Amino acid sequence: MSHKEYGYLINGEWIEGDKKREIRSPYNGEAAGVVSIPDLEKAKDSISHAERAFDKFKKSPSYAKNKILKRIVDGIADKKEEFEKVLVMEAGKPIKTARVEVERAMTTFSMAAEEANRFCEGELIPIDIVPGNEGMFGITRRFPLGVVVGISPFNFPLNLVAHKVAPSIASGNAMILKPASQTPISALMLGEIAIEAGLPEGLLNILTLPGAQIEPIMDDYRIRKVSFTGSDEIGWTLKAKYPKKRVTLELGGNAASIIDDPPDLDFAASRNAWGAFYQAGQSCISVQRIYVQERIFDKFIDRFIGETKKLKLGDPMFEDTDVGPVIDDESANRITNWIEQALNDGATLLAGGERDGRLIDPTVLTDVCPNANLSCNEIFGPVVHVEKYKNFDDALNYVNNSRYGLQAGVFTKDFKKAFKAYETLEVGGVVVNDYPSFRVENMPYGGVKDSGIGKEGIKHAIEEMTELKLMVTNLNY
Repeated sequence: MSHKEYGYLINGEWIEGDKKREIRSPYNGEAAGVVSIPDLEKAKDSISHAERAFDKFKKSPSYAKNKILKRIVDGIADKKEEFEKVLVMEAGKPIKTARVEVERAMTTFSMAAEEANRFCEGELIPIDIVPGNEGMFGITRRFPLGVVVGISPFNFPLNLVAHKVAPSIASGNAMILKPASQTPISALMLGEIAIEAGLPEGLLNILTLPGAQIEPIMDDYRIRKVSFTGSDEIGWTLKAKYPKKRVTLELGGNAASIIDDPPDLDFAASRNAWGAFYQAGQSCISVQRIYVQERIFDKFIDRFIGETKKLKLGDPMFEDTDVGPVIDDESANRITNWIEQALNDGATLLAGGERDGRLIDPTVLTDVCPNANLSCNEIFGPVVHVEKYKNFDDALNYVNNSRYGLQAGVFTKDFKKAFKAYETLEVGGVVVNDYPSFRVENMPYGGVKDSGIGKEGIKHAIEEMTELKLMVTNLNY
């Protein structure tokens, strides 16, 4: 594919910067494209442009926002194959999962188009609940906040950008987007499509700034909200720094599955193997811990190792590749170091453990110390450990013994146990009889504890980007 050069987007204009950055494939280092790095003063100008655009757009009729969002869906569909190849090149995502991500992004914008027609729906409030308020009632509706900063991660560089941009458009806000430095090209392509779809200039600005250089933008009082997806360390620092701004944090995870008495043990093994190793484990809901009832532990391990060994590691452009590279050398070094630490502390290696550059074999361990890094922290790599338990309550406690709480999976035929898990587990979502890596675009998605605050999922992201306002009416005068 050609190595296209991309400017950054401010107020509908593509600007070529003096500084450039070459984006290279994490698999083989091949050039994926070149992006311009914004000048900081020009980047700050995006706030004024976004604010003016918001003032014009905030009262746009629902049908106008709906039409733009539907055109964006069509634009993605027209460039579907190009998007897929870019995701392979910039993120190292296997081509077959790249196809899934592009489809998901189209679904995200389609759902946003539907929500654009109803997000202002409100409520009639009975004010006459006490004597003296006869003839009075209240109504509520939601209003957009203004200028939103969206910060997206590298692992789903198109669909997680869509989860920032689509609800922003649907709710009538303006957005300044900072895509991940490693994977900005798909976001810039989406920006081109948004402009072609008729999105008014200034409503989407894309700044390909490195890391913390977005902070001078967020410091501005005109930024009303920050929507951040990334590491918990950075996320909670932002929350502390901006106490007066609305902040949504979708952070890390340490997802666990409980295998108690599954309806189908083969299904449980297959789904958890895929959930542990798709995206090379670089997903905040990747299966990292599996707790198996001791009576079926050996049977599950046999099936799980068998499913793990079926997964093909290699060139992400090949159709039969299941697991590609991790994003960079630093990540690969950390992952292999954590594996070595666990083994030195007495863990047993059941599969994998080998590394070739940024390719790491899907790795399965057991007897991992509960205090080990790969048990306590987010490994964000193709590594899982499987442990046995005796009592269901013990399994629930093991899952909760984590500073994270994003999603968990429970495989059981006993729905009393399923509901007990739902009530007990300290997570944002419990998935029954499927892996915790499950996500659909309309789900209220977000965690507790160190996994974040607030929810994504189109309707829920719109609520986070809007203010509920009350009007009380007295008909007596």
